[in-house]
Amino acid sequence: MTRTARSSRQSSKVVQLRKGASLEMVRLACPDSAQASLISESFGLPVIDSDGIRDLHRKIIIDTADSLNEGLGERAMQIHLQRIVGSYVGSAHGAGQFYSRAVSEARDATARNANDDRDGPVGFDSTTQRKREFAADMGIQARALRCAAEGVVAAYEEVVGEAWKPFERHVENPGQTVDRKAAEMQMAALG
Repeated sequence: MTRTARSSRQSSKVVQLRKGASLEMVRLACPDSAQASLISESFGLPVIDSDGIRDLHRKIIIDTADSLNEGLGERAMQIHLQRIVGSYVGSAHGAGQFYSRAVSEARDATARNANDDRDGPVGFDSTTQRKREFAADMGIQARALRCAAEGVVAAYEEVVGEAWKPFERHVENPGQTVDRKAAEMQMAALG
């Protein structure tokens, strides 16, 4: 293989982006205020202080930035806060996805139990109820983490001066294993 053929193949590598969770994804996965209130009321769970959580986490990030202001340049501060905010948003998104799975399992168990009641099995109500209660707990947790994420995203914009966006990591040749890369390098060396 000639040198030009090899270099043109290398320049045509597929580079994909691995996107992180966005605040919009969190909002789609986690309960909003109305839904969280309904969950709390229906299951006898405490009503969380959404505004308090949001404000406290906003303040934490602003205070962090203030304390680091002397030691970090603008770009270093932006990168540092990008990582912190990304971890909050990723955590809230994960909690929202977990909540969604718990709701699906509770729905399935409740539907199965309703169908089984025609035939009269005994003892499944408590298991089904536990699944519903678990989903409710996960909903309240996801709501709390959503509020924390919203607070740190607001703080990021206040400190950095631009809206927070999830970090997009470039992934070269996704799915290609180390063995395959090694084989390709060895074959290229053979000519």
